[in-house]
Amino acid sequence: MKKKSIKIILIILSMLLLIAVGLGFYVYSIFSTDFKINKTVYIYVDSSRNYDSILSQVEKSAKVANLHHFEQVASYFNYKDKIRTGRYAVKPDMTVKELVLNLINGKQTPVRVTFNNIRTKKDLTKRLSNQLMLSDEELYSSLSDTQKCADLGFDTLTVISMFIPDTYEFYWDVNLEAFLNKMNKQYNRFWNTERLNKAKELGLTPVQISVLASIVEEECKYSDEYPVVAGLYLNRLRKGMLLQADPTVKYAVGDFSLRRILNEHLKTYSPYNTYIFQGLPPGPIRIPSIRGIDAVLNYNQNNYLYMCAKEDFSGRHNFAQTLSQHNENANRYRAALNKRNIFK
Repeated sequence: MKKKSIKIILIILSMLLLIAVGLGFYVYSIFSTDFKINKTVYIYVDSSRNYDSILSQVEKSAKVANLHHFEQVASYFNYKDKIRTGRYAVKPDMTVKELVLNLINGKQTPVRVTFNNIRTKKDLTKRLSNQLMLSDEELYSSLSDTQKCADLGFDTLTVISMFIPDTYEFYWDVNLEAFLNKMNKQYNRFWNTERLNKAKELGLTPVQISVLASIVEEECKYSDEYPVVAGLYLNRLRKGMLLQADPTVKYAVGDFSLRRILNEHLKTYSPYNTYIFQGLPPGPIRIPSIRGIDAVLNYNQNNYLYMCAKEDFSGRHNFAQTLSQHNENANRYRAALNKRNIFK
């Protein structure tokens, strides 16, 4: 009887062990569920913290092998009550357990934010909102707020010069205040002692350098002309001449596609129209690149006062020291425009 009882106990223990092993394997299979991807993808959790949206991304973007398994793991860790905003990487070798824990702990992957070839404040805010959780409207409103811009050391027309085109790392859900403060610190770091001294030698502030660089960049198709054009405009500023920069007219008119500046355009009454107002415009007409800013600071010392697009439409310029030389260049260019039937 005793042997029979022992045998029964052993059988029961064996069955329990098998059940435990099976259950353990089942649980392991759930927690180790993977993703059918061959490259890293990202899950975005915005301020709505919408669980259904997260599930949709896990299924469609991350291609989880078994969505029900993800939900079971999420439930086990009570993820619904711990949702945090952010951008989370899903790598090919990850499991649902690893992803859920990253989501709960807010373990994000930084975003490399870039912006270049930006003309207007609206263009800037759209570009940034496409890369970060920041709202286009909220960012634009902040950069149009007089007091906020003053706190950053600018006004609403010059604040875009604070954004130095480069690559920056941010967490996708960075808040507006932290974002602007970091950009302000990067701006102050960019304007180091060497650059500040060069600007001082020119009698210009960093913002004025950016304004001039923005005009230079709009004038030039090729960057090797930046220092030459910068030198030309500095010559005109020193002589108290109107800059008469065509890109400022395009900005004033609100049409950068203009290929021919007509008398009607030159009459546009705007502080950005340098055919009417002396000196630099009140703000940049685009966000200048680092190369453009440095071209102004390290301008080519020349005696040019005039420039005109070359008649071969190469995108380069003919430069002149005298008005008579410039008129000859301008006549050739106008003749080329007429020949091609370009009247606006």
